[in-house]
Amino acid sequence: MSPTIQQEIARFAARAETRAAFAWLHAEEAQFAAWQLEMARIPAPPFGEAARAEWLQERFRALALDEVHIDEVGNVFGVHQTGQSARQAPTKQYTALSAHIDTVFPAGTPLNLRQQGNRLYGPGVSDNGAGVAALLAVAAALRAARVPLATPILFIGNVGEEGEGDLRGMRHIFSQGRWRESIRHSLILDGAGSDTIVAEALGSRRFEVIVRGPGGHSWSDFGMPNPILVLARAIHSFSHTSLPTSPKTTFNIGVIRGGTSVNSIPESASMRVDIRSTSMAEMGRLEGALRTAIEHATEEESRVSERRTASQKRSSGLSYEIVPIGNRPAGELDGNARILKVIRGVDTHLGNAAQIQRASTDANIPLSLGREAIAIGGGGVGGGAHTLQEWFDCSGRELGLKRILLSLLALAGVVEA
Repeated sequence: MSPTIQQEIARFAARAETRAAFAWLHAEEAQFAAWQLEMARIPAPPFGEAARAEWLQERFRALALDEVHIDEVGNVFGVHQTGQSARQAPTKQYTALSAHIDTVFPAGTPLNLRQQGNRLYGPGVSDNGAGVAALLAVAAALRAARVPLATPILFIGNVGEEGEGDLRGMRHIFSQGRWRESIRHSLILDGAGSDTIVAEALGSRRFEVIVRGPGGHSWSDFGMPNPILVLARAIHSFSHTSLPTSPKTTFNIGVIRGGTSVNSIPESASMRVDIRSTSMAEMGRLEGALRTAIEHATEEESRVSERRTASQKRSSGLSYEIVPIGNRPAGELDGNARILKVIRGVDTHLGNAAQIQRASTDANIPLSLGREAIAIGGGGVGGGAHTLQEWFDCSGRELGLKRILLSLLALAGVVEA
């Protein structure tokens, strides 16, 4: 680690305002847990985050952030301004601190949240209750300690990170000229922990494959094309596609649907396919292999059906459709990026051990655009993500919050006295 970076971080940590912010974070754990439970009790299924966005907007206003608003897709924004006057401040370049506010749980899921000692229990309490609680904690600490920033910090609670949300919130932010051109660094809070740095974006493409046919009775219409058999042939063929050992590339058939009864030839059948890699080229190759497998399987089932029903002179009537349902771009942070040097320097200063990881997070969007971004946890320890038994242990949260705050100060800069 560059001595200059380490000295810079040590200088920020030694400032009276930073020490005051650390003391505030140490004293306010009860408030962080209360925020976390309060938010987790508000349903936020995919494409249904509006109530939670309103809640976060009110918290941002209570913390006296500026320019608080909800955009057209549901992202929540607030700005912590600089310690300079408007006349002295340069053209605005932001350091963004964000956490997604959506969950994987569908509407109607029982949200039975509770606290037992240092542990919080319930769906979404860690992913991403921990991230949003950290977002609010850092905003509150900056306000309480009156840290004079050199450049403003943009606080974001974004929608659409999970599942079929397909990163729609972060995708929208970086499609807008105002933010695309002014966000210099993106520090993304996702889940619990202080031991990881996601600097490699795992890309994914997801498809729903739908095969349709005329259907019929299993006895009297035997020989008519069967959409389920098309999928079976396609899966067999696609599963033999060669995969590289590096970059790691995977596929999965996660859902299959079709048919109405055991003695009916189905009129339709569908499957959902997930393709993942850190290489956009490899994802493109596997998508091509999937499309070829479906095309050949459809042609083969049509030929077999026509032979079986030749005397009836029927057309097979088979068709297929491949519908994209997710597209998360891959990307990788440059090893010399300032944001990576800063987080490593902060970890060294705090005596924290953290490993670089590859994952699919909101950081995929800025990383795919060549921007500086990482995803880290909000501190503490969590488990059972995406289940009704999800939990979060508040022990160790303070370390995670210090890590976030120091990183922000190094990225945004502090006005020297």
